[in-house]
Amino acid sequence: MAKLAFLGLGVMGGPMAGHLQKAGHEVTVYNRTAAKSESWVKTYGGAMALTPKEAAEGADFVMSCVGNDDDLRSVTLGDDGAFAGMAKGSVFVDHTTVSAAVTRELFGKAAAAGIGFIDAPISGGQAGAENAVLSIMCGGEAETFDRALPVMEVYAKICRRIGESGAGQMTKMCNQIAIAGVVQGLSEALHFAEKAGLDGRAVVEVISQGAAGSWQMANRYETMLDDEFEHGFAVDWMRKDLGICLDTSDEIDASLPLTALVDQFYKDVQKLGGGRWDTSSLIQRLRKMG
Repeated sequence: MAKLAFLGLGVMGGPMAGHLQKAGHEVTVYNRTAAKSESWVKTYGGAMALTPKEAAEGADFVMSCVGNDDDLRSVTLGDDGAFAGMAKGSVFVDHTTVSAAVTRELFGKAAAAGIGFIDAPISGGQAGAENAVLSIMCGGEAETFDRALPVMEVYAKICRRIGESGAGQMTKMCNQIAIAGVVQGLSEALHFAEKAGLDGRAVVEVISQGAAGSWQMANRYETMLDDEFEHGFAVDWMRKDLGICLDTSDEIDASLPLTALVDQFYKDVQKLGGGRWDTSSLIQRLRKMG
């Protein structure tokens, strides 16, 4: 069992850190809002720290799951950042979805301090975190990944190294690009069924068994039909991720016309007041805006 730190106790990080503590690891948590750390310790045990540096001191592995590039820099760099408290030979594992550019920047700073760094963004949503069945896509040095793998496997359904530093984040971009198109297609199909006067549940029962079937269809069609959008990844966060995808596509000369279009559709959902709705709320745009 290892001595661990976990930075960021949101809807994903909180359960992930909990699985590590339940597995017998010695976990110290940090959250920007200390009340969340206090609540987590009451639920799971372990310990809390008031700064990332304090949490990271003496840890074999430091895991993070925060919001964006700036949040990640804030918990890693500076006098109170995790890197300042980590010993040579320890490993930082970042589960945040961020740009490959900040990942490579922090990989370099970590390497200069003798710290291993793995970019390990996750997919599977809140339910995946709570049930320990996340998909984890990783970038970094092979030896460092092999050391961190047993820790990540505590909350993973699959955990795989894709390549060097940044490869995990690039793979997460592929994930978000694929989701955007699938959710829009599902939204249009259900909207079409409603307009045609069809029983949406009956339609899905049939088409889900053929080539149209998908995770989104299996897990979101009922809540979409019932106008319930409190069941997963928020639109505001999806737009953040798609912005990273689109910026990166310009850098690598990739063409993402559908992704760019769906990003604008999510912007429309935000205008409807749906920034905190889950990503399946694209159907509301069709219902309200056409």
